[in-house]
Amino acid sequence: MEILDLLIIGAGPIGLNCALEAKKNNLTYLIVEKGTIVNSLYHYPLYMRFFSTAEKLEIAEIPFITTAPKPGRQDALEYYQGIARQKDLSINLYEKVLNVRKNEEIFEVETSKSRYSAKNVIISTGFYDHPNTMNIPGENLEKVKHYYTEPYPFAQQKIVVVGSSNSAVDAALETYRKGAEVTMIIRHSEISKSVKYWVKPDIENRILEGSIKAHFNAELTEIKENTVIFKDEKGELHEIENDFVLAMTGYLPDFDFLRNTGIRLEGDCLNPYYNPETMETNIPNLYLAGVVCGGKDTHLWFIENSRIHANIIIKNILSAH
Repeated sequence: MEILDLLIIGAGPIGLNCALEAKKNNLTYLIVEKGTIVNSLYHYPLYMRFFSTAEKLEIAEIPFITTAPKPGRQDALEYYQGIARQKDLSINLYEKVLNVRKNEEIFEVETSKSRYSAKNVIISTGFYDHPNTMNIPGENLEKVKHYYTEPYPFAQQKIVVVGSSNSAVDAALETYRKGAEVTMIIRHSEISKSVKYWVKPDIENRILEGSIKAHFNAELTEIKENTVIFKDEKGELHEIENDFVLAMTGYLPDFDFLRNTGIRLEGDCLNPYYNPETMETNIPNLYLAGVVCGGKDTHLWFIENSRIHANIIIKNILSAH
């Protein structure tokens, strides 16, 4: 079996960037991805726009050309998947990594389709595939959605949106404008300060005029077939009619997978250990790249500030050759 210089888990923007850097330096490499290229972006809401401008989303100094001031989901899919095609990157898609084990100096990687050997492994798996669940009765009902793609299925329905971040605000505004009766249940005392600056006044004004109901310092406690129960800021329980719950409560890395590889998780946020100067974990030659580095603090790393991980890692790999 061929022993690769590098196996990269995840074909997101940062995984692609790692592959481009490896290819530039004549390392043998393979990306293994459980879905499609930039799988998380593919599952984003259809009309999502990035907070960042195009140049901040670029990788490998390849221009991101778009006429929009803020690129959208489709712009990003065209850009990143276009790079994978044009650069003929070595990627195996729809292949899930099941196990990573180090046997002396070589990693043995087992997937849903094959086995690979590599001198170095980069985990660049992001966090979008694992919802941060509320752990309340009824959360497993079919009407509860942890992912939101577009507003049309919710027309003329009674919707509860849980959360106040960008995803929650976008879902509330879009479904309201397609005729849904929207109620927001928000743990905090205000809309999140991280909400896109051009959207924040819109949601605040819709709440102020009563077009969208919002309960602040509130918490959903139970979901039933035709209603939901929530606790208000005074601790009183309320039951309201409901057709769908959009639980925009965030997402988490696959901590079980990280633990099973032997990576040490630290603190309340379960931060995976890595050396910031090399991105190497507590296991020699096993690296982290991208948003997975933040543990539960998924607002710490973005495409624009984790692009540098590829250069750091490949430089460290080359220095050991």
